[in-house]
Amino acid sequence: MKKSILLFAVLAFFSFEINAQNYDRNDAIGGFGIRGGANFFTFGGSDAPNNDYDNRVGFHGGIYSNLFLGSRIALEPGVYYSVKGTQYDAVGDPRAILNYVDVPLLLRLYVTDGLNIFAGPQASFLTSSTFEANFGGSSFSLNTDEITKTDLGFVVGVGYNLPKGLNIQGSYDYGTSPVFKNSNADIYNRGFKVSLGYSF
Repeated sequence: MKKSILLFAVLAFFSFEINAQNYDRNDAIGGFGIRGGANFFTFGGSDAPNNDYDNRVGFHGGIYSNLFLGSRIALEPGVYYSVKGTQYDAVGDPRAILNYVDVPLLLRLYVTDGLNIFAGPQASFLTSSTFEANFGGSSFSLNTDEITKTDLGFVVGVGYNLPKGLNIQGSYDYGTSPVFKNSNADIYNRGFKVSLGYSF
């Protein structure tokens, strides 16, 4: 896992160096940057009925870089820490808290200098997992090793570049690896992200 994260991080910085030499567009559109925001995740799949699982609010934060392949197309690697999971509609407010390092590789298409759409694959590496619940005014947590360590999926979204290097975006994460590694349950990580970024 550490080698994969390091590889993508090196790619991000390498693409930034290439981009710095060849970049001829508005600073708000490309370069190296930081991004963070809110997560709204739950479990999806045929064995995760909507009336049993609710969106759980988490957060994400990390770095990215844009490598322009043309005047309107850019490749964007990134590395983010991301808190996902779900909440259950049951007594005790049980919830799953799953912490990952997300490593997306996105292709951005700039419709205008401000508006862009993007999509691409993402590998998510589990760093920790906890199941929590409240009973009788007290709470308890249970760590588990039953969660799949690597979640492969893809990301789609839309973004907009603001003045002064700022950018905003909304995206959807579609996990394709089952959450539970020793189970036949058709349950996956699915959720939305809302982000604010800054390009240097």
